[in-house]
Order: sequence, then C-alpha cells, then structure tokens
Amino acid sequence: MPQRAATVVGGGIGGLAAAIALHRRGWRVEVLERAPGFTEIGAGISLWPNALRALEVLGLAGAVRALGAVEAAGGVRDRRGRRLSRTDNAELTRRFGHPLVVLHRADLLRVLTEALPAGALRSGSEVSAVRDDGHRVVVDHRRGGSRSDLVVGADGLRSAVRRTLWPDAAGPRYAGYTAWRMVTEPLAEPPSEGAVTWGRGARFGCTALPGGRMYCFATASLPEGAASGSSEYAELLRRFGSWPDPIPALLAAVPADAVLRHDLYDLPPLPSFVHGRVALLGDAAHAMTPNLGQGACQALEDAVTLAHCLDSTPDVAAALRSYDVLRRPRTQAITRRSARLGVVGQLSWPPAVLLRDTAARLTPTRAALRSMTPVLGWTPPGDRVSTTESTTESGSH
Repeated sequence: MPQRAATVVGGGIGGLAAAIALHRRGWRVEVLERAPGFTEIGAGISLWPNALRALEVLGLAGAVRALGAVEAAGGVRDRRGRRLSRTDNAELTRRFGHPLVVLHRADLLRVLTEALPAGALRSGSEVSAVRDDGHRVVVDHRRGGSRSDLVVGADGLRSAVRRTLWPDAAGPRYAGYTAWRMVTEPLAEPPSEGAVTWGRGARFGCTALPGGRMYCFATASLPEGAASGSSEYAELLRRFGSWPDPIPALLAAVPADAVLRHDLYDLPPLPSFVHGRVALLGDAAHAMTPNLGQGACQALEDAVTLAHCLDSTPDVAAALRSYDVLRRPRTQAITRRSARLGVVGQLSWPPAVLLRDTAARLTPTRAALRSMTPVLGWTPPGDRVSTTESTTESGSH
C-alpha cells in the first residue's frame, strides 16, 4: 500500500498529538499552523491520568512527567479559607495508574514538536478552504495547497475547518464568566497543596509547577467582552487581594505584565465530528470550559483514538465514522459536565453558596474520586503505538 498522507490543521496540543500518532503508524504528515511559530504562550496545564495514558500510547508520558510537578494533594476551600474537600494524589495514582501532573504549556508543546520531523511543521500557513476533489482532500492555505487522504481539523474554538464544512453549526457560546491565568515567580516557600477557593460568583485556584513556581487562575462572572478599567493585574488585586492566604502572597509574586485574560466558551454539540475524509479534533470538535481540566486531556484521547481507527481499515471515511462513534458521545458528555460544574462554582446567591459549600464539605473524598471514574478511567483503544519511551524515539528525527 502506498504511504498515506494526512494534513493536520492546527499546531496545538491535539493537532500535534494526532500528527505524532499518525506519523508513528507510517503516515506522511504535515501540520499547518497559522501562527508564525509553534509556540505556546500562557500558563500551566493539568494532565490527569487519562491524558497520561494517551501520552503513554505516544511514548511520551515519561518525558512529559519529567517536566511536570506532582503535588501531594489539592482540594476546594471556601471564601474564608476553610477546607471543603481534599484530593490525595497518591489515591488518584492508586485508582487510575497516574497522578495529576501540572506543567507549563510551552514545555508540553516542545515535547510534542520534537517528536515530529521538522519538515512536517509548517507555520505561517493559515487555511482558507477545505474541499474534497473526489480523489483526495485539498487544503488551500497561505503557503500554497495540500492534497491528502485525510484532513484533521484541530484548529481550536473558532475553527476554520469547522466553519467551512459545518457552516450551519452553532458557534461558541459564552459560559458567563471570564478567566485570568498567570504563573508566579519562584517562591521561597510555595504552598504544599494546591487549592481552588470558591467565593460568590468568583473563584481563585493555584497548583504547583516545577522550580517553586505556582500556576494560578481566577474567574469572575462578568458580561462577555467586559474590559478592565485598569491593568488586568490591578483588576486581580482589586478582586482577590483580600482573599485568604496564600492568595495575596501568590498575587504579589506574579509579574504585573504576565496576566492573561480570556472569556470562557464551550461549543454546542455537533451532530458529527466527521465530514467525509475530514475529522474534527479537540476544541474544534468539543470546546469545553476548564472546570474539569479536561480540554487538552480530551484532545489527547481524540488523537490516539483517531490513529487507532485509521489503523483498523484502509477506508478513511469508514475509519472516521468509527472515530465519531467512539469520541462524540464521550466528549459531549464531559463538555456538559464541565459546564454544570462551572455553574456550581460561579454561584453567587448566598443561600445557594451555603448549600454548595455544605454539600462539598459533607461529600466523602472516596465518593468524589469515584464520581470521576467515567472521566479518568478511560482506556486507549487497541495496542500502543510505542512500548518504549526512549530519548531517541521521542526526539527529533
């Protein structure tokens, strides 16, 4: 059989993971990224056991874990700083085989890009059209055109591939709150445990990164597109500077020019993730709010599942239909669950806040972990692409 070719639109976590999975199964791949380079600004990313299981399939779990931090525990606190719930990472590992690992997004992206041939990465390649000419799928982009057996639309929340081939699909919907993300400078005594503090219509969370740094995030219920009257850092100090320890100290360690702010969205359910020989993946297919920390995790699951389905049959369209059956119900259910958790986290009516906090405090830790089994207990389909996580295999070649 001649070598099959795939064009991946979007050079984020999901797109790169899909390219790696296909490349290691013998496909010729190219990744089109509209940005000038394959870089990732921003802050931290949480990789739960299901994501690490997907990275195992790619042979990259060890490399990623080496760059991340594993806290002893995390949990939820109320506005006064009192603990409502606690998650033990050792128990998480015992139940699901991996801990929760947190690392900088740029480090994860570097591991993924280094696992692909340099010639497969094509930055500055904004896509303008996708069409099937009856023989192959054609992608027109700024640097020319590509003809492939398969196109993977991994180009994010406002996907050009989705707009082109799913023109009647509903666009992203605002979740009702905005988010700030930031990374502190190294701390002499970083908090020993991560935590999310629930307020009224607002939350503040922190978790450890390597080197004594902390990844912090905050949310507030605000109208879509609302702008801060001053800098985003000043806005954070105004909203969260009087919250309980360690939040004031964390904010003091954040560079004033290093705060990112984004309104949060999810994607209404699509009737299908596939269109002929084109498949959507990650946020392009099922953008979700970050309340479960599953956005990138689900994109990694998508990538290895897609490769497995394509390995099962030479008929690309049939393989993509299997991918759709496997991925769409699961990811859309997790999107709904994340949205519900966001509604709970953003409650502002005092009686509802009291009820929420009381319920969280009375829920046993084991019950909370057990409720996450449908999400974290995911098993990759088929055999591993690679059973050896070696430096050679995960590096450039």
